[in-house]
Amino acid sequence: MSSIPSASSTIASSQANAATGTGLLGSVGKQDLQNEFLNLLVAELKNQDPTNPLSNDQMISQMAQISSVSSINSIQKSIASLSTSLQSSQALQAASMIGHNVLAPGSSMELTGGKSVFGVELSEAADSVQITVKDANGNTVHSMNLGPQTTGILPLEWDGVTDAGETAADGTYTFGISAATSGKPVQATGLSFGALQSVSTGASGISVNVAGVGNVALSDLRQIL
Repeated sequence: MSSIPSASSTIASSQANAATGTGLLGSVGKQDLQNEFLNLLVAELKNQDPTNPLSNDQMISQMAQISSVSSINSIQKSIASLSTSLQSSQALQAASMIGHNVLAPGSSMELTGGKSVFGVELSEAADSVQITVKDANGNTVHSMNLGPQTTGILPLEWDGVTDAGETAADGTYTFGISAATSGKPVQATGLSFGALQSVSTGASGISVNVAGVGNVALSDLRQIL
């Protein structure tokens, strides 16, 4: 007698693969899945051992499994549809911010007309925060002692005046942060300032292009100014 895969084992395999979209659920629709189950069940009944036939309990169990798999398939489709709808809504909201200035993770700053805006994000309160501004050659041109600061985002400005009392030329500069509490380092993230120029969507989600910063995930934007 040839070996016929049981409907139960096939459905169990489909349940195991449901989360990844592989196997039976990944290749057939709900109606096809039900037809496949019925065909396998009929074949199983035709080829069962007469001395050890399929019991009513086993039959009910297999019927319950096909119902469970169909439900999982429907839930997956609903979640996918909801995810697409949510991403579209987020993209529209992000598009409304085009032209607005934002703070996003970065270590560069643009000095224009004697003014540069940037920021710092502290993971916890610090009793000392030091900012070091460097030019394109890596030379330190200005230091800022911010003293004690609380947790969160701190927008900052630099008027372009160097430690030597001179006016720095317009251009791109970088900055570093040193923060500590009771001599222990505090995690500090630099925030670059720029105008949000465009929005794009992809498999990884929604990203935005920020002038002077580049492409960043929408979720990485720290503040809209």
